[in-house]
Amino acid sequence: MRKIIASLDIGSYTIKLVVGEIMRNKLNILACVDTPSRGIKKGFVVNPESAIEALSDVFKKGEEQIGLKITKVIVSCPTNDLECFLSEGYASITNEEHIVTGADIIKSMQTAVCNKVMDNREIVGLLPTKFLIDDSSVTNNPLHMHAEKLKVKVVVATVPKKNVNSIIKCLEKIGVTVVDVTVGPIGDYYEFKNSKNSEEVGAVINIGASKTTVAIFNKGILTGSEAIDMGGEAIDYDLGYVYKISRNDALYLKESIALANKTNAQPNESVILENKNGDKIKINQYDASEIVMGRLEELLNLAKKQINLLTKKEISYIIVTGGVTEMADFKSIMDYIFKDATLGVVTEIGARHNKYATGVGLIKYYDSRLKLRNRDFSIFNIDEQEELSGIHKKVNISDDSLLGKLFGYFFDN
Repeated sequence: MRKIIASLDIGSYTIKLVVGEIMRNKLNILACVDTPSRGIKKGFVVNPESAIEALSDVFKKGEEQIGLKITKVIVSCPTNDLECFLSEGYASITNEEHIVTGADIIKSMQTAVCNKVMDNREIVGLLPTKFLIDDSSVTNNPLHMHAEKLKVKVVVATVPKKNVNSIIKCLEKIGVTVVDVTVGPIGDYYEFKNSKNSEEVGAVINIGASKTTVAIFNKGILTGSEAIDMGGEAIDYDLGYVYKISRNDALYLKESIALANKTNAQPNESVILENKNGDKIKINQYDASEIVMGRLEELLNLAKKQINLLTKKEISYIIVTGGVTEMADFKSIMDYIFKDATLGVVTEIGARHNKYATGVGLIKYYDSRLKLRNRDFSIFNIDEQEELSGIHKKVNISDDSLLGKLFGYFFDN
């Protein structure tokens, strides 16, 4: 069975849908689309009708790219009031061979959360820190090992159900089933996970349109996250306020003219825009970049302060990603504030924009869960997979088509 997974990242500015296939432990992007958010504020549904329209739009775009209806998806939800706690569970290995199966792993993790999560909260992360075989041998993956008893220590991440329920209801109304719910920082981490940071304590920062999330990971396990109510829209507001221009013009100024660091800006490079009074104004790159830089400095310093509030442990790495990091010269201002941070760049073909970091990473995260549980999964059934592969499809070549004329030319001469 092909392993095809879809993820949905719901932001205040855009909704992103990513469909990918895991082949030989590598992610191949099959579809990657976004649409402007409507009826959504900071990840929460505030107008269900508008939200349903926006969700329908993004799924329609994805289905046009892939040629099949998408009915199953992993969803990221807001991190507001995220809580993490450590728990333990176990399972007795009862099969005749006493070999640990995927079902045993699932059972051990289920007992770790049984009666330990309040009714008003939803589990968005069940992250094993280690498994113990017969209370002695420690392993990260006990699958196929010989054991009488399997014990697991997990970090359980939960959020209020209000963070999750409204978006699930909206998706149900358009015929989409949510197969898993998690939080954006887990996706961000898995997008940039490597053998080094999976053994260290670090921070992942995602700068979106309306908010910035800061999350701490200890050996790959989410231990805490907070959201700062400031993102790229604050820069748009600053530019719009100073120059008295529309939001669209402010966005254009930010994305096409301004730099994230004024040091490299050119005073003689400028653009002429019309302000709200109808007057033509000339805005040079240096002045616009100075405004942008001031807001980014504030934002990154707030993120740095939040890291210190979330953990007292020594930080070995900081990864900064999100749509705002696509700004020209962003790495320069990031290095100025953090000195040794890494810019998280999405490199998968078909999704090469940092606004897709969460969506791409969520697919990798879900794949890791499937491997641990020894499960196969695809959002498409066998018949749909064959259709996706082009099996049984016939190419219709008419005499009037360009391809038909080419065939005619080669075979008639």
